[in-house]
Order: sequence, then C-alpha cells, then structure tokens
Amino acid sequence: MESALPAASLLQLIWLASPALPVGGFSYSEGLEAFINRAQAAPGYIADKPFEEAISAWLSDQLYLSLTRSDLAVMAHAIPAWRSDDSSRITQLNGWLLQTRESSEFRAQTEQMGRSLCNWLRNHDGVDAAQLAHCEQLPPTYPIAFALAAAQLNASVRDCLLAYAFGWAENMVQAAIKSVPLGQTAGQRILAQLSQHIPAAVQTAIDLPDDERQSFSPMLAILSAQHETQYSRLFRS
Repeated sequence: MESALPAASLLQLIWLASPALPVGGFSYSEGLEAFINRAQAAPGYIADKPFEEAISAWLSDQLYLSLTRSDLAVMAHAIPAWRSDDSSRITQLNGWLLQTRESSEFRAQTEQMGRSLCNWLRNHDGVDAAQLAHCEQLPPTYPIAFALAAAQLNASVRDCLLAYAFGWAENMVQAAIKSVPLGQTAGQRILAQLSQHIPAAVQTAIDLPDDERQSFSPMLAILSAQHETQYSRLFRS
C-alpha cells in the first residue's frame, strides 16, 4: 500500500489543483458552452434529456475519451520525467500535446494556462530554476507546467493525477452552472458522479502505453471550432 500523503504535500496539491489558482482556468468551458448553445438551439439534439443528465453524460465522456487518453496520460509520464530531469522527454511530450490540440481555442487555452502557471511558479520556492527556464522556453502546455509543479511535491503520480482530474471536473461543473439555470445542488450531483469515475480514469491513464495515447474527439473539436465564431458567449473556449 502507498504511504499516506504528508499533510504539507496534500495541502500543496489541493492548492495546485484548485480552480481558484490564478491561471485563468475559470474563463474556459472546453467546448461545453458550444454544446449547451447547440442543445438550446436545436430541439432533440440531446434526445430531450434534462440538462443535468445531458451535461453529466457529456463531461463523463470527455473525461474518458479526451482527458484520460491525452492530458492525464501525458502527465503520468511527465511527472517522472521532471523528477529525473529528462528534458528531452519533456520536450517530446509537450510537442505531442501541442500537435493534438484540434482547434485554435484549445491550443490557445493550454498555452495561456501553461505560461500563467510558470509565472505563478516563479514566485514559489522549491522549483528548480533550470527546469522552470526549460519549461518556459518550450512554450509549455498546461499539463506539462502542472506536472513540473506536481513533481516538486512528495506525492505519487496517482495522487497528482487525481488532484488534476478533480480540479478539471470542478471547473467544468462551474462552467455548466454559469451557462444554464442548473443550480448549485444539481452541479454537486454532477460533480459527485464525475468523482466516481475519476479513479478509474486515472488508473487507465497511468497504464496507457505511449503508442495508445490519443486525442481524437471529433464532436468536441467541431463544437470548439464553432464556438470560435459563436455570437454570444461567456467563455474563451
């Protein structure tokens, strides 16, 4: 069994994964706003499901089909790479993430949040200056910058990925609540359902071989591209 995570590391990990971290995550919906806009404009698009059920299903699919096979799978390798100072591996993983962003919005999001997290790390002790400089020169995607921050903690890869995935889920639920009259209670139910899926998703990401990593979510990419020209919107993606 894994030893218990030290309190200091646990608190740092919670802090790092918080949607309140000043990296701009709250300003993105990752295609969710476009999905909601399409559902409102086209009756039957979500098979007449209540919005709570439709959004819960959408986010669960996004967790398994997109986040698990892409960001989480990359981070499962990036954290050990940062800890072993394998800069060439970091560069390769970061390049793969940039190449697989299927819309300009998604690429802009990961680059902006990566840069912002590096700026945040400059004001915190414990991060190797040479590694931070390498990260900034990439330019960093958000998962790679998060992996750098997480690599400094006395936490397992699994714990780091669990925190990242829950932070993503919390942020997406808040985006849903802002986009439709969903309500905090319904949002918490969606978050509870996502939380039940996160441990299995994280284990899948850890076990995923390099040649099975992928970022192929056609409907998500289409909605993201449509969101770029959406007339009225709250979010940047």
